[in-house]
Amino acid sequence: MLTSLQNSLVKQIRKLHSSKERHKQQLFLVEGTHLLESACAVNYPLEVVCCTSQWQAAHSALWEQACSQCDRTEIVSEEVIKAIATTVQPDGVIATAKRSSAMQVPFTGLLLALETVQDPGNLGTMIRTAAAANASGLWLSADSVDLDNPKVLRASAGQWFRLPMDVSLDLQDTVSQAKLAGMQIVATMPCATLTYWQVDWRKPSLILLGNEGAGLSASLAAMADLEVKIPLSPGVESLNVAIAAALMLYEAQRQVRN
Repeated sequence: MLTSLQNSLVKQIRKLHSSKERHKQQLFLVEGTHLLESACAVNYPLEVVCCTSQWQAAHSALWEQACSQCDRTEIVSEEVIKAIATTVQPDGVIATAKRSSAMQVPFTGLLLALETVQDPGNLGTMIRTAAAANASGLWLSADSVDLDNPKVLRASAGQWFRLPMDVSLDLQDTVSQAKLAGMQIVATMPCATLTYWQVDWRKPSLILLGNEGAGLSASLAAMADLEVKIPLSPGVESLNVAIAAALMLYEAQRQVRN
């Protein structure tokens, strides 16, 4: 059993709390039973799985499955689990996984393209909602919060491992590729004349959503085929970006089903 906080593995995993180290090591944290179950369900490649003896005894089947798809396993003390976790009350298991994902985002169906999203809770919620609404995938600009930020994974409620996602080094180029593939580009703009339910969402569509405070950049908004608004009561300036995404994703699903 690993009990020392000075152990080299423990130190290495603790470093993954920072974005810089996740990029450097090309690893990220999978914290808690639910996220580990989600990773195992899609055979996502794991590097190291650490758990307490109590957790192992209570989750023998999941432990065996995790062991079969990782390079190293360690039983650790409660103190070590608390040290390597980013949460205040970890539930007894933490894994590390490779940053690279094999899932390719297709230019078809319904896509989200997110520009400079900074709040990990918002991003995780949009991932969860996109998966629930049967979206094809999600693009994220490189200046946004890390896709594998621990809070993003937790907010996604396990859907992080199921939705095709990628970071775009040039979001305008990505939007151009979507256009070439025949997708309509829809941007949310406060001064638009169309409401979001007036769009024909049965067409392959890419939804552009911007920064929580600044919204979409002018250069990206100019690439849209359609600008839509979400009606707001007087005195209400805007909606949370994750709520805005959910409204359009589910209107699209409603139209497709009808």
